[in-house]
Amino acid sequence: MAAHPPHARARRPRALRPGALAVGRDPRQPVSPYRRSKGGEKGYDAGKKITGRKRHILTDTDGRLLTVRVHAADVQDRDGGKLPLKGSRQRYPFVARVFADGGYAGRLVHWAADKTHITLEIIRRGAHAKGFEVLPRRWVVERTFAWIFKNRRLVRDYEQLTAVAETLITIAASATLLRRWT
Repeated sequence: MAAHPPHARARRPRALRPGALAVGRDPRQPVSPYRRSKGGEKGYDAGKKITGRKRHILTDTDGRLLTVRVHAADVQDRDGGKLPLKGSRQRYPFVARVFADGGYAGRLVHWAADKTHITLEIIRRGAHAKGFEVLPRRWVVERTFAWIFKNRRLVRDYEQLTAVAETLITIAASATLLRRWT
């Protein structure tokens, strides 16, 4: 029996191997703060003071989930709001009006009208309001989030990939819908 030739990688010295040591980088650290060694993207939102991810959902008037998008928290709400609107246009062409939080105000309203032909109506708090105030149509989305987060797995952000988080939210919403119908 003939001996196997040594592998090409074993013949080269360590310094000449591909990916040995990049200049100015500690090899024990992840490549970048946004792409960690275990995968997934997380960020920090200074306005809400949260680290992790944001979830944007689009529901109908009864609170049934239509579209969900998850992304790093360092993306502004008005930029992240484009994702569910774009995703909903093919699957739900009958959606003509969307009610949104004040965080989605600004350029997103014009973008939604121009690109997706959806009227984006911003629900704002009253100028004289203090403390908690129930906003019209906003409670539908908050109730849907409450239904979704009854599942223990979704209370904390355990998922490493945003696609897995989106899938689990869709499964939780489907289970809630089935529970309500039976």
